[in-house]
Amino acid sequence: MGFLIYFAIILIVPFWASRRVKSTYKKYSKIQTTANMTGAEVARRILQENGIYDVTVKPGKGFLSDHYNPSSKEIVLSEDNYYGMSVAGAAVAAHEVGHAIQDAESYSFLRFRHALVPVANLGSNLSIFLILGGALLGFAQLYLLGIIFFAAAVLFQFVTLPVEFNASSRAMNQMVSIGLIRNEEEPHAKKVLNAAALTYVAAALVALLELLRFILMFIGMNQEE
Repeated sequence: MGFLIYFAIILIVPFWASRRVKSTYKKYSKIQTTANMTGAEVARRILQENGIYDVTVKPGKGFLSDHYNPSSKEIVLSEDNYYGMSVAGAAVAAHEVGHAIQDAESYSFLRFRHALVPVANLGSNLSIFLILGGALLGFAQLYLLGIIFFAAAVLFQFVTLPVEFNASSRAMNQMVSIGLIRNEEEPHAKKVLNAAALTYVAAALVALLELLRFILMFIGMNQEE
């Protein structure tokens, strides 16, 4: 029964978070900002106001595929957000610029997350094979190595949280201080950003639950020996 509840949680929580962000985005993508600026214009305006001139803004493919690439110094906005003038698009664009500002200011958590990327990628790819191999072969040391690799991936998920929350906070401050949104539009923008943040919280929670499950299985394996 416990395993059924566990699997229900790791399936339902991410699904609920994904549905929440999509429905919230869809709702506020239909509301145009009073500033009548596209997401691309919002992004470029905030970059200019912060004296950042080495970051380009370009359209990308895919629904909510928006991201900031620190290596190429590019903010990529999905086409709806790049060309659209909605509150949702403005909020998403401002959020990605928040990451660019973090990069320009060498924000500590962003630097830490960048440093963790190789380890987290390795952990995500290898950990399951090591854990499965250790479980099937009864090799506790191999299983433990898999847990360590997986823990690195979990750490990456949790370091991502302050990075994303900080980018959203910067986004709201920038949009308000520059006058890109009015008072009545602030709650709408916050709802979009908060819904997006839920996906990262859900991912971190699921990763933590998986790590705890692997640890409990490792303890059980040692008790059987």
